[in-house]
Amino acid sequence: MNQEEFEITRSLQLEDESSNSSPQSALSLHYSVAMPEPESHLFEVTLRVKGWKASTLDLKMPVWTPGSYLVREYSRHLQNFKSELPWQKLAKNYYQIQTQGKDTIEVRYQIFANELTVRTNHLDENHGYFNGAALFFYIPGFEKQPIRVTIVPPRAEWKVVTALSELGTNTFEAKDFDTLVDSPFEIGQHQVCSFEVLGKSHQFVVWGEGKIDIDRIIQDTKKVIEVEAEMFGGLPYDRYFFLLHLTANSFGGLEHKDCCSLIYSRLGFRAKEKYDRFIQLVAHEFFHLWNVKRIRPKALEIFDYDGENYTPSLWFSEGTTSFYDLAFPYRAGVYDAKAYLNALGQEISRYLNTPGRLVQPLSESSFDAWIKLYRPDANSANSQISYYLKGEMVTLLLDLGIRIKHQNQRSFDDVMRIMWQQFGKDEIGFTPEQLKTTIESVAGFDLTNFFDRYLHGTEELPFDEYLAGFGLRLKSNADSPNLSPLTGMTVKSEGGREMIKFVEAGSPAQKAAIDPGDELLAIDGLRVGSGQFEERLKDYQPGDTITVTVFHGDELKERSLILGQPRATSYSIDFIENPSTAQQQNFEKWLGVPLASIAR
Repeated sequence: MNQEEFEITRSLQLEDESSNSSPQSALSLHYSVAMPEPESHLFEVTLRVKGWKASTLDLKMPVWTPGSYLVREYSRHLQNFKSELPWQKLAKNYYQIQTQGKDTIEVRYQIFANELTVRTNHLDENHGYFNGAALFFYIPGFEKQPIRVTIVPPRAEWKVVTALSELGTNTFEAKDFDTLVDSPFEIGQHQVCSFEVLGKSHQFVVWGEGKIDIDRIIQDTKKVIEVEAEMFGGLPYDRYFFLLHLTANSFGGLEHKDCCSLIYSRLGFRAKEKYDRFIQLVAHEFFHLWNVKRIRPKALEIFDYDGENYTPSLWFSEGTTSFYDLAFPYRAGVYDAKAYLNALGQEISRYLNTPGRLVQPLSESSFDAWIKLYRPDANSANSQISYYLKGEMVTLLLDLGIRIKHQNQRSFDDVMRIMWQQFGKDEIGFTPEQLKTTIESVAGFDLTNFFDRYLHGTEELPFDEYLAGFGLRLKSNADSPNLSPLTGMTVKSEGGREMIKFVEAGSPAQKAAIDPGDELLAIDGLRVGSGQFEERLKDYQPGDTITVTVFHGDELKERSLILGQPRATSYSIDFIENPSTAQQQNFEKWLGVPLASIAR
């Protein structure tokens, strides 16, 4: 018996001893997770079910994980499923065991883990990280059963961090399968930095090489926690940790009730703008512990791990969270009002440069997350809009509208507080109708027309109408002399080749039969070198016809393209000349600083 087998056997013996010495429920579930050869990227998983009474045992692996709305087919990474009892595979993620009258069943399997994202599993010679949905089976009908997990590290110096309660050395318990899914594990030699906020314990758990100012990060995170907790009247947990993976060039986060997983570029902390983006990521995932982990749509009140869980309300769960991930660092003093308005301008620029905003309604974007947002293709920007992005924009307009209506005595903050009291505290799922009614109760007017136009329709969002009350307006670079004539295609250098990555629907490029994936070679017979595309266009005027030479697959093609009028590519929030006293007062009550102090 090797060390791994000894540890697993001993953990199961301890379980038996515990079950014999204290009252427990009839069914006992215990997972052991070993990684004897981490460089193989294989987690070795053992499940022991004790107290089973039926003639068959059904095991299913989730196809998705809450917070990431895509069927990811986690079972595709499962291999070498074994049981001493007869078994068969009934579906892609479904195994059935014939128990033959035995009340103790043991199964073993391996999970290949070599995808380092916040929603998958990763194991190498340096650490192990996994999400419960991507590693563990559930037993249909027994999702509320407590589950124990014992971790068997490959080396003594590897430590374990998880949000689950620890029963003994490297043995933890989840009260049910939802909690197990909601509690990622980090195993290895990570840096742990503890701090306290509002009397609650917090940690930053950092894995990966990188020179970061962890003290600065902790101080700014403390401020963000405080301003978010202020909105809801406290923190709904005893302990919380931020798991940070440092990599070459990654960005992302996944929320959990008592922790979050973050992944960020190890070099992304030097420039102030990139550092601020990281704090925005922290603010976003932390805000989720209220919005979506506890305040969640009815469709997500009870998770169905076997397929899609449809809701039109992700614009609120994710988009509203995106609105606040800019606002909270500002309120916390991480950056000033000018930087906040600049960040808003950048988000508005992203939105107005997405043609799909005029094609896909926001509620449909939420509903179709499962087939669209996480599966972008060359036409995505033409046909869809992110519920993160447009949800953020709609929340901005609602917040400004509520503030104007009530002289800044109310805001969208009040919506969040009511949603917390009515739905979040007791984790009661809300319907789209209940969400609308709650927003209307704060706004003080009927929002049917607003929702029909901007959530369920595709009308342009009236930014200037809502900004005007605060002495602001939207300014574009449409009149800039540096803008090139319009082609409607995006070109990027890849491995020494100029590749056409996107072609806007109805644009000159599309009318010229140019496709995404074409390789751009020349304009009017002259080669286009690396990064020269936009510069070359400045030699022409709108209405000129140019010959574009491309490789379309392996065919050399010449396309005749008529250049269009230049179009704005960026937007910023600017100041109205001679703002009224009321506009100045509204601005100061909104952001807490005089309009004149940043209008200079």
